[in-house]
This record gives sequence, C-alpha cells and structure tokens, in this order.
Amino acid sequence: QVQLVESGGGSVQAGGSMRVSCSFVVNGFKSIAMAWFRQAPGQEREGVAAIDTGDGSTYYLNSVEGRFTISHDNAKNHLYLEMNALNPDDTTMYICAAHCLRGQGLGCVFAYWGQGTQVSVS
Repeated sequence: QVQLVESGGGSVQAGGSMRVSCSFVVNGFKSIAMAWFRQAPGQEREGVAAIDTGDGSTYYLNSVEGRFTISHDNAKNHLYLEMNALNPDDTTMYICAAHCLRGQGLGCVFAYWGQGTQVSVS
C-alpha cells in the first residue's frame, strides 16, 4: 500500500519559484516510479514530471523541461517538485502519483494518487 500527502502549494508571482512536496508511505516496494501531475477544473490530468526512484531516471513535460525539477529523498520519504520561472499557465492543482502499473515515465498508469496541492501564479 502507498499513502501520498502533498504540501507546499500557494500563491506566487509570475517569474517566481515554488517547491511542492509529497510525503509517501510505501509498504512492500523497494523502489517505485513516482510522478507529479496537474489538473485544472474541467480539464484532463496532465503529467508534469516522473522519476524512477530506483535508477533515478527522470521524465518531463516539454513545457516544463528546464524550469521544473523532480527529485526524491527516500530517507525522508518525500518526493519534490521544484518549479522555477513560473507563469500563469502553471496555475492548477498539483497531484502526486506512485507505483506504475504499466507504461513508462509520464506514460505510466499509476496506482496511487494524492489529493493535490493548489499552485496559483499571478
């Protein structure tokens, strides 16, 4: 079983930076794929960044590559998304996901999802 809880969202001005975090409790897995998605009301969920906590491979949505960085700290059971050069298009709910059932990177079908944390850029 995996439990995910996001934190760190809020409001920031365009051009600013923010880090969102996801605390995870993982039972029965040595390493898993994890990711950040985002979803605005009435829109489809969009994969932003993914990481394999085993070999460290990372994957990014084209529009965030070079601005966002996904990382994890297994000792602290945390997944992070560092976001720089934010713009209003980045405003939405950011959601943590874990355990890839099939696929790879941002194409994974993930088994577990958090509730999300809101990021607003103005």
